[in-house]
Amino acid sequence: MGKSINQLFETRNECPGCSSDQFITKYQSPYDEDPLRKYLYNFYLPKGIVEFEYLEGASYILCECQNCSMVFQREIPNDSLMERLYEKWIDSGITHRNYKEQGTGFHYYYAQEIMRIISYFNKPAATLSLFDFGMGWGGWALMAKAFGCDAYGSEVSAERIENARANGIKVISWDEIPEHKFDFINTEQVLEHVPEPLKTLRHLKSGLKADGIIKISVPTANNIKKRLKKMDWEAPRGTKYSLNPVAPMEHINFFTRKALLTMAAEAGLKEAIIPMSLHYKYLSLWGGTKWFAKSVLYPIPRFILKTQNYLFFRNV
Repeated sequence: MGKSINQLFETRNECPGCSSDQFITKYQSPYDEDPLRKYLYNFYLPKGIVEFEYLEGASYILCECQNCSMVFQREIPNDSLMERLYEKWIDSGITHRNYKEQGTGFHYYYAQEIMRIISYFNKPAATLSLFDFGMGWGGWALMAKAFGCDAYGSEVSAERIENARANGIKVISWDEIPEHKFDFINTEQVLEHVPEPLKTLRHLKSGLKADGIIKISVPTANNIKKRLKKMDWEAPRGTKYSLNPVAPMEHINFFTRKALLTMAAEAGLKEAIIPMSLHYKYLSLWGGTKWFAKSVLYPIPRFILKTQNYLFFRNV
């Protein structure tokens, strides 16, 4: 990586998903001027703070890889600014409170996923080793532990690590990953945040059993070209033209399905097909008929239409 004018930023000179140097700039704007300044102010103030003095001289530069179609931010915060962003700008007290206030449906979703994983391997839960990379407050790993799996997790936040250990989750560092051989590695809304996703995926693979599975779930925006053409910084999150999938500072990588498959191939992985029967095996009416209907429909865009960035991979 190169250096930006602002020494707290680094410049990426190749696609972080496939290493190609063939990319084009789609959009560029200084961080400390509108519309970026206004966007960042509105985005971070409800979460904590935003310090524009750290952004002077840096620009939000959005590029598109001509090889794999990945969209990525060329100038990204260095490790020091990344730490400040996630530890200072984003108030951990607020995020922890939001996590604890999640409804029953949030935990039921995790339970369903863990049950599918156990069924897929067709082994006793106690014999399975599951690892949540970038575990946040540990909800997924804690659910795996509740089902009797050997549950591991990793995080960069000291506070989240302490929380996980207090709840009986085995926390490991980046360097310790290859020392383990996991049956399943979970990456839920993580790879869009990391500076080198291809390098990260290769490293995760080193900690995978020969017949193990890696799940990648990242933001989806099938109309990304329209969003980038419109560049509406005021579009609310979750709406048709929201730019949250390429959110400045945080969502530094945006993956199309093609980009995910290309990156996986570069890492020596191929898509694993999970039988549809397993996706429907643990449906229940606990939340009423509307919840049941939603659960029935949910796998269709993911695994039949393949319009969501939720994929499983295994060793080639």
